[in-house]
Amino acid sequence: MIPASFDYKRAGSAEEAISLLGEYGDDAKLLAGGHSLVPLMKYRLAAPAVIIDIGKVADLSYINDGGDHIAIGALTRHRDIEISELVNSQIPLLAAATRNVGDPQVRHRGTIGGSVAHGDPASDTPSAMLALRATFVATGPNGSREIASDDFFSGFLETALADDELLTEIRINKVPDAKFSFQKFNRRAQDWAIVGASILVNGADTGVGLVNMDSKPIRSAAVEAAVASGATAADAAEQAAEGVEPPADLNASVEYRQHLARVLTRRGLLESGVS
Repeated sequence: MIPASFDYKRAGSAEEAISLLGEYGDDAKLLAGGHSLVPLMKYRLAAPAVIIDIGKVADLSYINDGGDHIAIGALTRHRDIEISELVNSQIPLLAAATRNVGDPQVRHRGTIGGSVAHGDPASDTPSAMLALRATFVATGPNGSREIASDDFFSGFLETALADDELLTEIRINKVPDAKFSFQKFNRRAQDWAIVGASILVNGADTGVGLVNMDSKPIRSAAVEAAVASGATAADAAEQAAEGVEPPADLNASVEYRQHLARVLTRRGLLESGVS
């Protein structure tokens, strides 16, 4: 299908993008790599009056060592994260999840910020952000603020970003010695996950982020609590469907997704060293 007509603005800097967002409000949408927004526009699920292209804002593309954390610019391409030595050595779960995003063409074009800000529960990288307890930096006309990953995803394709705010950076604490696993079940290679799971075991701390198991990207607090109490991988994984509301669609029923969540979480916990 063909998107509805819209006005096009290209921002040369983050400041200009924020100014344009302030000018056009909720009539505007940001365009980075385009792999999240454009499909919605083609199906007329989104019909912004104004598109603000931030794809050329080069100062938002970086992977920096922040001391105790890794700072990733919102316009960093998936491929750059996938092959980054810094990411692979300090937060390897994110690299593992990123390798599962689409195909090479998508990963060379799509951006981490676009994927996260889209808030799609079927997307791979938000689950890793939740398991890693990432912090998101949002910048607006009144300055910047930090948003914890648990507070960032607010609903189906909705986030805590205000209409006049731009996601500028993602900060993730280093966990070089943590064990991890990214599990994904789909019908065909490169498809969206029917269900997926990001697992991080860092000493006594466990993070479990689920893919396509609720209306938004979500953590499994029940599994994390079970592991903390000393449960086995099998027993902890039985809690994977607790406290979440998976959707039913042409790919899977609610019951099938619940089953997959338990299976994938058990595999991920075992791979991460939980026996």
